[in-house]
Amino acid sequence: MRCLALNASFEPLTMVPVRRALRLVIEGKAEIVEADADFVRSERLTLPKPAIIRLVKFVHVPRRFRRQVTNTFLFARDSYRCQYCHRGQGELRHRECLTRDHLIPLSRGGDNEWTNVVTACSSCNTRKGNHLPEECGMHPMLAPREPHFVHLSWAVRRLSTAQAKYIRLFYGEQALRALGGTL
Repeated sequence: MRCLALNASFEPLTMVPVRRALRLVIEGKAEIVEADADFVRSERLTLPKPAIIRLVKFVHVPRRFRRQVTNTFLFARDSYRCQYCHRGQGELRHRECLTRDHLIPLSRGGDNEWTNVVTACSSCNTRKGNHLPEECGMHPMLAPREPHFVHLSWAVRRLSTAQAKYIRLFYGEQALRALGGTL
């Protein structure tokens, strides 16, 4: 299990390994907000195992940062479903996998922007090939869009109920719902 790190303003920042969280607490750079029932013991110290820590000093995080398209975030954005045949990862046949498809192929001037890529199973991606959606009659289930910062940051992470409480507190219930089945 990893530990949720909050900014001094209680804004969720990232997940850190428990060992890193303990180091921040021991160095006085963070405080434990919520802890598990377990304790971490060393020769000189006994501390509660942190589930959520808060940094003592505020760390500036640029609001307008854009995350590059990675398959991990792309698949999470599209709920791990092929946008053409609507099959999920668990429904794919042997030797099929989820891939990145470019609506406007790279060879025809397309790019790796969020609005030009969708999740496709390998069969649909091969069938679409180098064509535009209009040319082959294959249109994605949802129009591709750039995900919200919160979705990018938390969609692929497993959150405990206590950790989800802080996502809800800072970003609201709608942002937490956008993360879908991460709890």
